[in-house]
Amino acid sequence: MRRAHLGTIVILLAAVCVVPLKPATAQQPATATPEQRFFDWTELEHDLAVYENRRQLMAQTLYEQGVDYFMVPSAHGRSHGTTFRQTNDFMYFTGLELPHSVLVMDVKGERSIIYAPRRDSRFESASRANDFPGRPLADDPKIGLMAGISELQPYTDFEGVLASWIGEDRRLSINLGRPGMISSVEKDFIMDWNPAMTMLSRILELHPGVTLENAYDAIARLRMVKSPEEIDLLRRVISLTEQAIQHAAGFVREGVDERMLEAELEAVYKRGGAQRLSFSSIIKSGPNSLWPWRILAAHHDRRNRQMNDGDLVIFDVGTELNYYISDVGRTFPVSGSFTAQQTEKLSMITAVSDAVIAAVRPGTTLSQLLQIAVAATPENERQYMQTGSFFGHHIGMTAGDPSLIGATLESGMVFTIEPWYYNHHDEISVFIEDVILVTESGAQVLTSALPRDPEELAALVGKR
Repeated sequence: MRRAHLGTIVILLAAVCVVPLKPATAQQPATATPEQRFFDWTELEHDLAVYENRRQLMAQTLYEQGVDYFMVPSAHGRSHGTTFRQTNDFMYFTGLELPHSVLVMDVKGERSIIYAPRRDSRFESASRANDFPGRPLADDPKIGLMAGISELQPYTDFEGVLASWIGEDRRLSINLGRPGMISSVEKDFIMDWNPAMTMLSRILELHPGVTLENAYDAIARLRMVKSPEEIDLLRRVISLTEQAIQHAAGFVREGVDERMLEAELEAVYKRGGAQRLSFSSIIKSGPNSLWPWRILAAHHDRRNRQMNDGDLVIFDVGTELNYYISDVGRTFPVSGSFTAQQTEKLSMITAVSDAVIAAVRPGTTLSQLLQIAVAATPENERQYMQTGSFFGHHIGMTAGDPSLIGATLESGMVFTIEPWYYNHHDEISVFIEDVILVTESGAQVLTSALPRDPEELAALVGKR
């Protein structure tokens, strides 16, 4: 009976499973992801008139110098895990985060041309069309229209156009990134080139002996004076940095390590909307404080020291908001109070800074500020002061915006004052860095919301 029962079950199952097969039909395609457009993802930071005015001012200066074409390369575009960051000059003159492109100012023709890829390769993949639906660049006329660019041309045309300019003996200009004549490109087995150097190398490879003008001085004179829009962005990012420093100072105490302070600092940046750091946060304590950043950063595991009572901890930090950066510095006592010697040294460099700030006004030169800084430093301490220039640097889109040491100060200039003090004999280092805006009557300290007085700095320590 068992066998008969099992056999019946098998027959019934077979009957159930045998069903007529329907003719095969093609799988219905999924709804295609729509092609993406450049301005679906972004917008200009400023009004169009801001960028047009910048290009006009630059073209006017270059016209007076007899330049025909000014070329500005963009960043390549591949992220390598980081968010795309446009080159500063390209962003300054266009507001566009276009990859692998060249902005050309036809100085005498009074027009701007961008040579861009027809399509954005980052948005395309033949095997994953739904995730990478594509994005036109040179084939998207709205880009040029929205940015006030006269022409948007395919990047592949640039090499031929460049050859025609050189054949016609046109005067061409690029920003080398530093002062001086453009004669050749230094080459080595290991090089770290910026896009301008890459462009220069390619031009000289294709056209040996061609003469190029260096636009650095013209760029520096233009970008040293910040517009109201730029000053507003700088105020916002500096305020965010002040908040972050005060927050992180509350975690300063014995047993805490430097990276924990970095984490607390940078969390405030992110919560405040900052997109990235302006440079790696420099937070160094005790013996670490005696060394400049480029030495501490020589090894991956050097900058995570655990702090002890009696140590000083230095913050030299900044973040970036919409392509504008901050750079601010303060010194804190790990124990919650400065020793008499620490107070003396901190007060000394603050007095140097105050002397420089008091001298800031339109008409003064940066070289004169350096003389004032040196004169304000006690003679026996000068050997420990480790900052050149005028004990500071211009800031804006970088923590070293283009500048000319012989330039006369003008209203709208923004720079730091940072008298570094490294004394290996007494094993003490202190640091204060403030950001200064030149006004019509003198100077405004943009970092005034952050204490500088030793007692006020100590009061921020260990409150969290």
